[in-house]
Amino acid sequence: MRVYLKVHTNPRFETIACCDEKLLNKIVEEGNLRIEITERFFGGTLMEIDQAIEILLRASYFNIVGADIINKAIVSGIVPKEGVRTINGIPMAIKMMF
Repeated sequence: MRVYLKVHTNPRFETIACCDEKLLNKIVEEGNLRIEITERFFGGTLMEIDQAIEILLRASYFNIVGADIINKAIVSGIVPKEGVRTINGIPMAIKMMF
C-alpha cells in the first residue's frame, strides 16, 4: 500500500500531511463537515505506507486521511481508535502538541 506524504515546515514546527494514494484530489463531505484532500497540502512524495509510519512516529503535528494509513497508524500506536473521526466513511485523524 502506498500513501502521499508531505512535510510542511515553518520556523516553529513541522506538520506532516499524509493520505491514502487513492484519495488525493478528492473532496469528502458529510453534513457541515468537509475535507479537501488537495495536491497542494497532501501531494508530496508517494511512498510505501511503512515508510510513512516511520516518519509519523516522530511527528508532533500531523493530519492523516484514509483507511489504509489510519488503520496502520492505530496498529502502530500512533493514533488511538478514539482519536479517529469519520467523514462520509473516510477516517481521518489530527495530532497537535500544545
